[in-house]
Amino acid sequence: MGVCDAMQREAARRENAPMSAPQRSKVAGFKPVISPPQQTAPPSSDASAEQLAAVHDRLASWVTDLTTLQELAERLSGTPTLDDALRETLRAGATLVGAQRGLVALEPPDGESPERTIGLGLGRADIGELETVPRSSSSYARILDGLPSVPEPTDGVRLREAADEESGLGPGRGEDRGYPEITHPDIATDDTLDPRHREVAARLGYAASYATRIATADAPRIGAAVWLYDEPAEPTARQRHLLGLYLRCASEQIARHLELARTRAELSALREGLLPSRLPRVPGVAMAVRHLTGPGGGGDWYDALPLPEGALGLSVGGVTGSGPGTVAAMGRLRASLRAYAVMEGEDPVAVLSDLELLLRLTEPARSATALFAYAEPSARRVLLAGAGHCPPLIVGEHRTEYVETTLSAPLGMLACWEAPSVELTLQQGETLLLYSDGLLHRTGEEMDRAFARLHAAAECAPAAVRAEPEALLDHVLRTALPSGGVQGSGRPVRQEQHGHPGSTAEDVVLLAARF
Repeated sequence: MGVCDAMQREAARRENAPMSAPQRSKVAGFKPVISPPQQTAPPSSDASAEQLAAVHDRLASWVTDLTTLQELAERLSGTPTLDDALRETLRAGATLVGAQRGLVALEPPDGESPERTIGLGLGRADIGELETVPRSSSSYARILDGLPSVPEPTDGVRLREAADEESGLGPGRGEDRGYPEITHPDIATDDTLDPRHREVAARLGYAASYATRIATADAPRIGAAVWLYDEPAEPTARQRHLLGLYLRCASEQIARHLELARTRAELSALREGLLPSRLPRVPGVAMAVRHLTGPGGGGDWYDALPLPEGALGLSVGGVTGSGPGTVAAMGRLRASLRAYAVMEGEDPVAVLSDLELLLRLTEPARSATALFAYAEPSARRVLLAGAGHCPPLIVGEHRTEYVETTLSAPLGMLACWEAPSVELTLQQGETLLLYSDGLLHRTGEEMDRAFARLHAAAECAPAAVRAEPEALLDHVLRTALPSGGVQGSGRPVRQEQHGHPGSTAEDVVLLAARF
């Protein structure tokens, strides 16, 4: 009975005890130090659903923004030239900030990189109108001229703060601070602007503008871009932040294009100094030349040198390799060949033998091809020798044929170079066409087919074209090259054309002498 009474009393005590959280079991020698949590009411299902929906919307917005930026960056990375990169930047910026038109102006501070002004939805006359706005009032011009680090708060200038709560894209980073942007949300009513600014805006039909800087870590100010709105408006903080993220990528791409353009300009200037800017006038001979340069800047050369007693020296050649070192080696060889031609031009074999010895002593790691012709215009007599170079082509009214030259190795390939010369007599009105092997390579054909293609291009030239060396060269380029060569005739004596960026096209030289 005692046991039963105890069990009944314990059960009654438990029934009368208040509800509480489960008690932590005791372990011998230890006393629980963490008090059990108090029972709380479950959250409201409506509030939880609203929070989840808000988080879902925020995540969806971020995914959409990141996808848009990725697509725009991929399109930008595929731009082949500087102008294409600028146009793509304008189009992408207009999409991000909701504008219709825009303008980008590059004014690199180094003074050597090319300057550009390109518009989106603006003609040349419209860009000219925008440039008449005083620089103190023009938003993009003020950014180009450099803004103070702490601008006046009343002139529409602000510094981009990527930590803006409205952007919804997370906290900003230190490099975003001090990034200038100028906003004119309603130009017609802005009395702080120059009257000319408001007049141009009314004439071109834009009511608001947003301008910002194009810059990299190495170049704090490359240029500036401005987007124009047809109605009073301004981009939101989120749009500004997305544009800022995009411009970081675009500025690097533009900077790379600027560096490439500057390098090409330097190579072009170097080559301009190493090759003749114009061909000499020699009685009895009409000459023309075309020089198409590849993207890497090769070592092909051409030359026409008046010699004693009314003679004429003609040469074409090329040094293996590409780049500035090859161009420099080409210049040294060409200058040396001119000296040897003056001393012993009547013997083309001696001229090339001296050139081979010089190359072997001064440029032992290089090889070169060359062809030198000693011409007497009065007698239409030509004596020529070649070293691994393509045979010349005779183009006339009654014949189109290659000159049969002796096969020989390029300069620098043998311990001692020597090959017999070839003498030929041209008929009146015939043209001797000298060219580089780059012309054959650019046809995209095997060598035998490339020779046949060049021969066919010259043979099909009309009589009027054969009578003009300039027209003949243009015709050969248009017909022989898949890209169509040059357009029209009457070009300058020397012409440079760069191949498509990324292409491996070699230099092309064509030198025509009509007797």
